[in-house]
Amino acid sequence: MNPFTSLRRHLTPTQINIYFSIVCFFSPPVLGSVVSFVFNGGALWSVFLLATGRRRFNIDRPMLAMTIAICAYCAAVVLASIVNGALGADLKYFLPLITFLFFPISYSTWSITQKITLARIAVLASAAACCGALAIAIVQYHWIGTRAEGGAGNAIVFATVTCLAAMMCLAGALSGIVKGWKPLAGSALAGVVAILLSGSRIIWLALPIAAIAVVLINRRRFADANLMRLALIAGAACLLVAAIGFPVIMERTDFLFSDWDALATKGDHSTAIGLRVAMWEIGVGAFREMPIFGHGISGSRVLMKQGFHDQFGMTAGYNHYHDGFLTAAVQAGLLGALSLAAIFVVAARNAAKTLRLSADPAERFGATMIVVTVITYLIGGLTGILVGQDLLDSTLMVFLVSGTYLACGRTVSPIGESAAAIPSAAGQRS
Repeated sequence: MNPFTSLRRHLTPTQINIYFSIVCFFSPPVLGSVVSFVFNGGALWSVFLLATGRRRFNIDRPMLAMTIAICAYCAAVVLASIVNGALGADLKYFLPLITFLFFPISYSTWSITQKITLARIAVLASAAACCGALAIAIVQYHWIGTRAEGGAGNAIVFATVTCLAAMMCLAGALSGIVKGWKPLAGSALAGVVAILLSGSRIIWLALPIAAIAVVLINRRRFADANLMRLALIAGAACLLVAAIGFPVIMERTDFLFSDWDALATKGDHSTAIGLRVAMWEIGVGAFREMPIFGHGISGSRVLMKQGFHDQFGMTAGYNHYHDGFLTAAVQAGLLGALSLAAIFVVAARNAAKTLRLSADPAERFGATMIVVTVITYLIGGLTGILVGQDLLDSTLMVFLVSGTYLACGRTVSPIGESAAAIPSAAGQRS
């Protein structure tokens, strides 16, 4: 048989989706912005497939609700630029919004994959990502002498996406989606250590909260378990993490108190804490000036530099205010902040409904994925970037698209592929 013919027969739409999903869940901690190219490139290809009738546009209520919330946020950002007469200046900043607008497109393509298959891919690819993240983190922290940044090139972004991967491992181990909880628990532990080496204190806060949520969602699994044994395992894991991460924890804690003391006693805004406080003061003042529509993206950046110069005598300038909702409020006003919040509210509502009504393991895993994503992004966004960074935006869409589909979406058959070619859920469980 011709090898090209064999390859073409192997690369069915379902099989391509499997490879695509593996890359999307593995890439963020290890390969960084590769996930942005893969996700957006896949979405562009999906547009072509939908336009040529080779895919079905899958519209259901959960997808529609998420799409409306996302479009409302994008519209608020564009409206702010129009109101401020800065549409031309802001055009180049609208490019990241395309990633969000790809949500319904990617959802339609991803929903040809059987749910149990996609759930297992998310778990196993995340396990591999956690192991890869730890390997890179050890090299960066111990050999190079920097905070672990993984493939992201930014410690906080690296910690955020690694937190999601670690929680997928934990959810997979507790839900029984993948057999053999010990390797998954080990991978989750590797992800936690990588997060510690990143020195990202805000994700240190998000991590235990997300983990508690995962445990509570899967609490039924503990009904027949040996609780004493589980407690001992959990305690040993915590002690191990604490022992490994103690130097990092102490170092970052010392920096925190030192920065806070410099700010409180000397008014020093040049430290990490001081810069954030300065940005928050500038941002709150800018929001009060234009509370409804905001200043537009370019306008908010000008205000940042001007505020540092006028209020603090500094030449610093950033493209965000180190608080996701404050950044949205300055850029697009109350409309932007509320519509951004609506994305996470709708996602959480979809997850809550599934957790209340469904007993299906894949659907509950999808709801868990959404809950973990909402917790991690909202807490991480309190002192950093919520949206507007390519890796974070693409990873957010990967988890919201796949999580929404798994939790409450419907599966559709790909055009041109027989039903027999698609692995059945029953077959996947056997």
